[in-house]
Amino acid sequence: MTRADLEAVRNPLAALVVVLAAAAAAVYYSHQLAAQARRELAQQQSRLKDARARLQRSGDERTLIVQYLGAYRQLQKRGFIGEEQRINWLDALRVTNEQADLFGVDYQIGTQKPYQYAAEFGAGPIELRESTMTLRFRLLHEGDLLRFLDLLARQGAGIYTVDECSMKRLDNRGVIRYQPNLAAECELAWITAGIPAAGTPEKKP
Repeated sequence: MTRADLEAVRNPLAALVVVLAAAAAAVYYSHQLAAQARRELAQQQSRLKDARARLQRSGDERTLIVQYLGAYRQLQKRGFIGEEQRINWLDALRVTNEQADLFGVDYQIGTQKPYQYAAEFGAGPIELRESTMTLRFRLLHEGDLLRFLDLLARQGAGIYTVDECSMKRLDNRGVIRYQPNLAAECELAWITAGIPAAGTPEKKP
């Protein structure tokens, strides 16, 4: 190949190199676009999956709300959910004393504290609390104690458990008129449930 031949093909070769480089760049750019499109598609699919999961959860939550809303409102009305309703407790004691025809009720309420058996209920984020109330009252006979507790429960003033009760006989010898024969002392635990507000993180044990 002579010098003239090389001169003749130089320009076409240079053009070919440029075309090949442009083609390689176009192929590389196309691969990059395709990879980016695949990543965006995967992200969109992930978002769609999350949105469907949230929709499913919201549907399940709505079903649970509808199912238990009535019971929730009843517990709320009874003073179990939310802040303590101590005034309602005392009103219930007063009414119960009148209905049971007792001789008055003395009470003492302690400070609120976490419910000691809360872990047994697996309440999750719900915070169960209790306030101990000590009651002292007098009775004509043993049956008045059960009647008093039954009437107190019927007031619907809250949720409580009877931790313990004790009775002792009074010395009424020589007394003929209407007088109590027994002194009773009971310890009650009034229980309330604190519901965390939406967005409040659950407390870790």
